[in-house]
Amino acid sequence: MKKPSKAIKIAVIPARGGSKRIPRKNIKPFFGKPMIAWSIEAAKATRIFDHIIVSTDDDEIAEIGRQYGAEVPFTRPSELSDDYTGTTEVIAHATQWFINKGLSVNAVCCIYATAPFVQASDIKKALKEFESDNWLYAFSATDFAAPIFRSFEIDSNGGTKMFFPEHFETRSQDLPDAMHDAGQFYWGKANAWIKGKRIFDSHSKPVLIPRWRVQDIDTEADWERAQHLAESIIR
Repeated sequence: MKKPSKAIKIAVIPARGGSKRIPRKNIKPFFGKPMIAWSIEAAKATRIFDHIIVSTDDDEIAEIGRQYGAEVPFTRPSELSDDYTGTTEVIAHATQWFINKGLSVNAVCCIYATAPFVQASDIKKALKEFESDNWLYAFSATDFAAPIFRSFEIDSNGGTKMFFPEHFETRSQDLPDAMHDAGQFYWGKANAWIKGKRIFDSHSKPVLIPRWRVQDIDTEADWERAQHLAESIIR
């Protein structure tokens, strides 16, 4: 009787070529190497993945991914490479690709290509949390710098409009802590990705990352701030 195949762990780094606000940001040089290299090297440093792949539609990104030790076993379909495709769909596609090859996939970790401060120790800690109970996901999170219940917007007249006016007089220490996605990595069960289960839900375990090591990179201002942070975090 044929033995069942070993259940494997996969890291998937999504990196399409058509980024708009920061052109070619996934491979733009950042602190001495292409941006995506930081994510690949963090994944490799964990020593827990059977496969580390880059999911891309772009030949140059694919080549750089291979140069830094990732696999690029397929070209991402065009219908999953536009501005409207969500991360879950991209990871589901990669997960299904491995399953179609006859492999038993245990857990899949999405690691963003623009997460230069992601650390192998955090990825491993999150895996431990992920496997500690029947979680569908475990993902990086951090706390807001200020209480969100005292946040406001600028109204149509240029004035101030609170989102939660009932908390104008509530002391900050009496407000609940609020967290947000740190935008670094997301562990998930294969079926959770494939079925499109929502990450931000009660079946998901947030794993906290210090706020000073978190920087989303979507705009030029984000990129500049990340460069300043890198001076102290990476050096």
